[in-house]
Order: sequence, then C-alpha cells, then structure tokens
Amino acid sequence: MQLTRRETLAFGLGAAALTLLPIRATAMTEDKIAAFTGGAEVGEGGITLTAPEIAENGNTVPIEVSAPGAVSILVLAAGNPNPDVATFHFGPLAGSHAASTRIRLAGTQDVVAVAKMADGSFVQTSSTVKVTIGGCGG
Repeated sequence: MQLTRRETLAFGLGAAALTLLPIRATAMTEDKIAAFTGGAEVGEGGITLTAPEIAENGNTVPIEVSAPGAVSILVLAAGNPNPDVATFHFGPLAGSHAASTRIRLAGTQDVVAVAKMADGSFVQTSSTVKVTIGGCGG
C-alpha cells in the first residue's frame, strides 16, 4: 500500500488531534466547574461520590452523590464529549441532600461532583471509573 503525501499528512494531523482530545475534555470540565462556582475557591470534603471502580458497560454506570447541607450538586463526566451529567437542586424542606442515577460514560475517566453548600462555599470530589465497553459510541 502506497500512501501519498496528503494521506500521510492527514493521518498525522488526525493522530495529533486525538492526543489533544483529553486536554480539551479536561478544559471543558474546568470551565463547567468555574461556571457553577462563579470562580469561587473549591474545597475538599463534605461530599461523597459513590461509583463503581470498574464498569462492565459504559451505557449504564450507577452513581450516588450526597452532601449534607448542600443547596445543589453538579455531576460531570470529564472524558465524555459533553461532560454535563446532571445538576441536582435541594430545597429547604428536602429530606436528604443525596441523589442517585445511572450515567453513560464514553470510556475510562473521572466522574466529578461539586456541591454548593448552604453557607455559599463549594466542595468537590471525584472518582475514577474504568470502563471496559464504552457507552458513547465506543
């Protein structure tokens, strides 16, 4: 098989684009967190994210997030083409400040949860989920 210069250049540019994709996904996640927090400092602790360490199938990955005293919780999947997963809002009469759902993951990646607490502070946690079969077309 003979490759022309154009085909070689196209393959090279494609490979370069694939290497930059995780950087773009991380930047999108950081932008979403900055928009949610309004640029405020984000601390650690006070929020719990439960996700499986290994997911057989990325189409249905169960997660649970809880943050006692939270007003809202943002959940992001850092490696997905669109990192937004969910935003949960809790009113003053909420029985608990926890939510659980099933999400779709494109591949092995970090799931990030950020909570806005009642005092206006923000806390964050993350969990790495290893996906054997991707759920977003992979």
